[in-house]
Amino acid sequence: MASLTQLYVHCVWATWDRLPLITPLIEPRLYAALATTCNQLECTPLAIGGVADHVHLLAEFYSTITIAQLVGQMKGSSAHLVTHILEPGSFFKWQGSYGAFTLSKRSLPSVRAYILDQKVRHLNGNLLNEFEIPS
Repeated sequence: MASLTQLYVHCVWATWDRLPLITPLIEPRLYAALATTCNQLECTPLAIGGVADHVHLLAEFYSTITIAQLVGQMKGSSAHLVTHILEPGSFFKWQGSYGAFTLSKRSLPSVRAYILDQKVRHLNGNLLNEFEIPS
């Protein structure tokens, strides 16, 4: 009998010192790279969004990987992309910490909407503190 898992995680991590390093110029390729890395790790990205100083990821993950491995690989590969391909020689670094929250399948639509609506939520101050990591 095959194993069956339905594991969902909402991860949040910030840029170094919360600097506004995720510029409009790099954001689309950065998010695409995060999705690619997530897929390469056999996880399914369900939403990626954020603002200039942090990013949110909603993913379905599998029991063959830990959340720490998922986030670590995504942070490492995306920082390398920015500093070596998108903006060679520029300063781009993630903070060492991250937040991770497990959730039920029924919570997926609301958390996905929250992540995809990050820019508007931050602009309006309409944030859910439990999903935002402190400065």
